[in-house]
Amino acid sequence: MREKDSDIMYEGLCCCNKAAGLCLCSISSGSSGNCYLVRSATTAILVDAGISGKKVLNGISKAGTEPEEIKGLLITHEHVDHIKSVKVLTKKLPNMKVFSNAHTWEFLEDAVPVERGCIFRTGEAFSIGDIEVMTFHVSHDAAEPVGYSFRSGSSQISIVTDTGCVTDEIYNEIRYADLLVLEANHEEGLVHMCRYPYQIKRRILSKLGHLSNAAAGELLCRVMQETKRSRPLQVLLAHLSSENNTPALARMTVKNILEEHNYREGRDIEIDVLVKDAVSDVYETGE
Repeated sequence: MREKDSDIMYEGLCCCNKAAGLCLCSISSGSSGNCYLVRSATTAILVDAGISGKKVLNGISKAGTEPEEIKGLLITHEHVDHIKSVKVLTKKLPNMKVFSNAHTWEFLEDAVPVERGCIFRTGEAFSIGDIEVMTFHVSHDAAEPVGYSFRSGSSQISIVTDTGCVTDEIYNEIRYADLLVLEANHEEGLVHMCRYPYQIKRRILSKLGHLSNAAAGELLCRVMQETKRSRPLQVLLAHLSSENNTPALARMTVKNILEEHNYREGRDIEIDVLVKDAVSDVYETGE
């Protein structure tokens, strides 16, 4: 749910209402670079840093957050579109620690001083300020990729990208999210027809690749069928391929699948699409 017009604005973007439950702003989302800002009333966290440090700093400013407020940078996995500016941000954000599991840390230890690093075991929960962080395995061709859920009060935000399938572990963690950032990477037919070499196509479509638009839609139908909600689920379609998807196509495919199961946008679910190289609106969960 986007903030009302009466809330603070910065260059046309909604800024985090620090009296709300949890809020999220996408600084960039896509195959060329990813970074998300999650914050509560008192704590701000980044998830991934796959774009330039300058773009990250500009993005958090547009979301109404000061650099010194960033307390943590959580890394999902070691691919460059998720860790590009880790070293720069560690220098620029003095109050920030970098969180990853041990297998991912092996790719970060040259960029992050040991005293700034926090290593967790995937599946464990920990807290940063007043935000509880839950970690869970996802299915991707990386050392040990993870997804994250964030809880504060009664609010939950979950981020699931870079996974080729939805396991029971993923589903059980994200099904009660108020706000779900969900990968809708590609339209499967376009992958088959695109210019990529066969091995890359095979990787994208595998269980260690990326979720398709259709897979995202099917997951959302399952969530809607198996959970009772007092208000619409907020969904942000994320990590779109520049080659094999468009925002309009991702939205259309997901919306059509939902409507086939009698779920309506605006009544049962709110859908938006995150795009690369653009800072999103700020989305709030409320309390």
